[in-house]
Order: sequence, then structure tokens, then C-alpha cells
Amino acid sequence: MAESNQSFRDLTVYKKAFDLAMKIFEMTKEFPKDEKYSLTDQIRRSSRSVCSSIAEGYRKRDYQAYFVSKSSDADMENSETQSWLDFSLACKYIDDVKYNELLKRSEEVGRLLNHMVENPEKYLKQKSKNSKL
Repeated sequence: MAESNQSFRDLTVYKKAFDLAMKIFEMTKEFPKDEKYSLTDQIRRSSRSVCSSIAEGYRKRDYQAYFVSKSSDADMENSETQSWLDFSLACKYIDDVKYNELLKRSEEVGRLLNHMVENPEKYLKQKSKNSKL
């Protein structure tokens, strides 16, 4: 259950998503320069968008529909990140070990986001649990 003085930064899903985004940032420093405006920017953007969507949704947890929508957006960005990881592996910018490590982390974030989407009442503010919009 969410407490009113808790921050989005206290959420396990945010911490894990942030850690993943930072690992991706460090990894992409080694990508070829000609990927700067394509793969590098895209995977960094999508992984960071997971975090920003979690933050936005958590701030608006007075409104269940908005909270669920932003949590779903975070899940969508997480899936996009996974597709960019697939490209990173296929282009041989990362090896199987790095790919599997990052994919496993992303799948864990996805499971946590799915829980938020399916059980929003556990994250809403007390007074808003009966509010659908």
C-alpha cells in the first residue's frame, strides 16, 4: 500500500528500472559512433522513459485510470527497451552474457509493472481508492 509521504523513488520497480537504465547508459558508451542517433539514443530514451512514466503515474495516484495508464506506458517503454537489446545483440554490440543479464532485469521490471497495472489499488492514495478517474 502506498503511503502519502512515500516517493516514487522508494518503489522497488523504480529503483530496478533506474538501475537498468544506468547499466544501459554505461553499455552504450561502447557502441559505434555511427549508432549515436539511432540505436544508442533509442535504447537510452526508452529505458529512461520507464522511470519517468513510473514517476508521473505515481505522482497522479489520486486518479486510478491515470495511474494505470502511466504504468502501462512504462511497461510499453520497457518492452521497447527489450527490442533494442535484441538489436544490440544481433548487431554484435553486446555478447550473450550481457544481453541475458539486461533482459532478465528488464523482465523483472516488466513483472513489477504488470503488478501495478493489475493491482492499482495497492498503490493509490487511501482517499482515492474508490475513485476511478
